[in-house]
Amino acid sequence: MEKELREYKRAYFIGAGGIGMANLERYLLQEGFMVAGYDRTPSELTHKLEEEGVKITYKDFQEEIPEEYRRADDTLVVFTPAIPSDSPILNWFQKNGFAVVKRSELLGKITRAGKSICVAGSHGKTTTTSMIANILRESRVGCNAFLGGILRNTGSNLVTCKGAEWSVIEADEYDRSFHRLTPTIAIVTSVDPDHLDIYGDEEGYLEGFSHFTSLIKAGGTLLMHSGLKLKPRVKEGVKIMTYSGGKEGDWHAEDILFGAGTIQFTLVGPGVKIERLEPGVPVEINIDNAVAAAAASHIAGASEEEIRKGLKEFRGAKRRFEILLDGKEGGTVLIDDYAHSPNEVSASIRSVKKLYPGRELTVVFQPHLYTRTRDFADGFSEALSQADEVIMPEIYPAREEPIPGIDSHLILKNIECKNKCYCERKDLLNLIKSRNFDILMTLGAADIDVLLPEIKEILTRGKGIC
Repeated sequence: MEKELREYKRAYFIGAGGIGMANLERYLLQEGFMVAGYDRTPSELTHKLEEEGVKITYKDFQEEIPEEYRRADDTLVVFTPAIPSDSPILNWFQKNGFAVVKRSELLGKITRAGKSICVAGSHGKTTTTSMIANILRESRVGCNAFLGGILRNTGSNLVTCKGAEWSVIEADEYDRSFHRLTPTIAIVTSVDPDHLDIYGDEEGYLEGFSHFTSLIKAGGTLLMHSGLKLKPRVKEGVKIMTYSGGKEGDWHAEDILFGAGTIQFTLVGPGVKIERLEPGVPVEINIDNAVAAAAASHIAGASEEEIRKGLKEFRGAKRRFEILLDGKEGGTVLIDDYAHSPNEVSASIRSVKKLYPGRELTVVFQPHLYTRTRDFADGFSEALSQADEVIMPEIYPAREEPIPGIDSHLILKNIECKNKCYCERKDLLNLIKSRNFDILMTLGAADIDVLLPEIKEILTRGKGIC
């Protein structure tokens, strides 16, 4: 029989330096666990973890495993799929009777141990999860939140409240990870097909989300965006409600006002009306996210004032429509967004156009994955055509091998905007130095964010400023 989390005293993390692993290590430390692990490369994050009490080795030898973590009866082993299957440390634990689980399985144990809000969707889940965490963390409810990005309010991807009954979890559909969770409240923000290398086709992708909804605890709640193709399967007693940033859905927004760099709206739900809600990151897509976050927080027990305060003070998640230069003194506006599906890219560009009407937008879009480029090239081309100019480097392969005939030009050739060009990533900074920009936006799930400090410095120095 599978043991529950409370039955362990120690945890060993293989791939301890990953950002998603780090928040679990910190959570277990808070819960009184002894924590150790292995990572291939020292980093700023691993050094911080060591300072906080995690014992980390950087040599993949079984002899490096501390003696106290060699007892299978009270040690849980957590690994990331990025670890090679022939890892000596991983193999030692597997061969010696230890419970060896993926990160998603540990999150599943946490959801089964208490109440949880799990946010799934092809886009919008990081922002919505972060909004909920920001509302609940200072409310009477409290929460432990495991985020897919850094919450700028706290500078961390982990929010902890000692003794909190609720967990808030970003439910990732990649590798079917969200099938390990047992939500009390589940949110589905969107089901635009993605990860077709795993799900095969749109039908398989939708089935993956239907299975996720079947995992909601009896008596729980499903909040799904109105108009989705999703056909939920839920246990008896699970309440299904819809939401939207418009006037559709059981939970929705009314009296939306744009102006002076802010958005205000009234949240309307079953027996609920909360006026003057103001998302701290005033982009149009955040009306949808804020409605979902406010609805879930209300169901979890947050008051109207706590919801209002948490939304207004929300500063966003890093790489989610993050305004790095606001251009208020006549300089370039610099925005970074993790958008990596056609609908996300389209929504980001529309938001910029609405926030800065009449200004010239240049987008640097770095495609992520050969399979995603192959499957959605036409959608990306159409979305990017809304920009005034597009600059595109080569595909970021991540975990994939090249696919013959699939490259950035598959998207670039069909983009219809005034200017477009291909620029290899290694030449991108020099291109930016040589140009003047009004609004520069970097988009994509690849590693373009690594260049942002240098891009920001170039634009701040005056090169690239209109």
